[in-house]
Amino acid sequence: MSLITPSLQIDGQGRLRHFLTTEGLSQALLTEIMDVAESFMSVAHRETKKVPLLRGKTIANLFFEASTRTRTTFELAAKRLSADVININISTSATNKGETLLDTLRNLEAMNVDMFVVRHESSGAAHFMAANVPEHVAVINAGDGNHAHPTQAMLDLFTIRRHKPDFSQLTIAIVGDILHSRVARSHMHALQTLGVKELRIIAPKTLIPAGVTELGVKIFNHLEPGIEGADVVMMLRLQRERMIGALLPSAHEYFQCYGLTESVLSAANEDVLVMHPGPINRGVEIDSRVADGPKSVILQQVTHGIAIRMAVMSMAMRTHDGGSAIEQPN
Repeated sequence: MSLITPSLQIDGQGRLRHFLTTEGLSQALLTEIMDVAESFMSVAHRETKKVPLLRGKTIANLFFEASTRTRTTFELAAKRLSADVININISTSATNKGETLLDTLRNLEAMNVDMFVVRHESSGAAHFMAANVPEHVAVINAGDGNHAHPTQAMLDLFTIRRHKPDFSQLTIAIVGDILHSRVARSHMHALQTLGVKELRIIAPKTLIPAGVTELGVKIFNHLEPGIEGADVVMMLRLQRERMIGALLPSAHEYFQCYGLTESVLSAANEDVLVMHPGPINRGVEIDSRVADGPKSVILQQVTHGIAIRMAVMSMAMRTHDGGSAIEQPN
């Protein structure tokens, strides 16, 4: 069952109000996000890496979970849009002293914050915030519990599209801790909407969530047959901090069965893309020769994350500002 009320995320004209999940978004909107991101790719190569789209806006990064990569790329994206950025140190914030999430929200609203980027350990936290902010404020989900990580999914799809633009011709395999992965859930919803030819998930039975076949995926419990003929292989980090009980015997045994090595990767298509949302556990999910090899686009994913987050923030703020057109970078 979805945690998101569709009308909360999308306005009456089908535009982005908040970005909480890829679930329920149209193919046209997912494509628009990638198209707008493409227009921002050149900004990074300018002498002055800024466009004025969010000048005068204030964006607060609320990270209740640690994440250097995601927080940093959101901060860079906001600054390249010329916004003012507040990074809230949750470890010393009032929420650690008993203040509720709603109280924190209200206090920041009183400082005239225009957008919240939130990462939280509880599924539905970003939805709760979006349901409780004023009409002019936008909320972007930077990862909530095991539920969703929509900007990570979009930057991954954007990376794929730049190499292999026709999703209808692609066989994509997602490998690893599907059970605890909010990234995998966001991928599954978005890839099906974009019409991917075949979507596979590969994991031990203990790391396959119940009911996942309803999302139109094929399940494999062994790595090599699962990636045979694949055009894209997405490796997932083992979410060991989220695990309850002995779901795996050991990290070493996991690598023996599900670690991506050059030998195993030979079963995929010759021009396969290897992806990983990071951080990588080398020697657990993936061998270093693959992670750093010619088929890897892992560092491209990081670079593309800035453009995707610029796109999402500018599109959401456009809607809250009355729907004026996004000015494309020159």
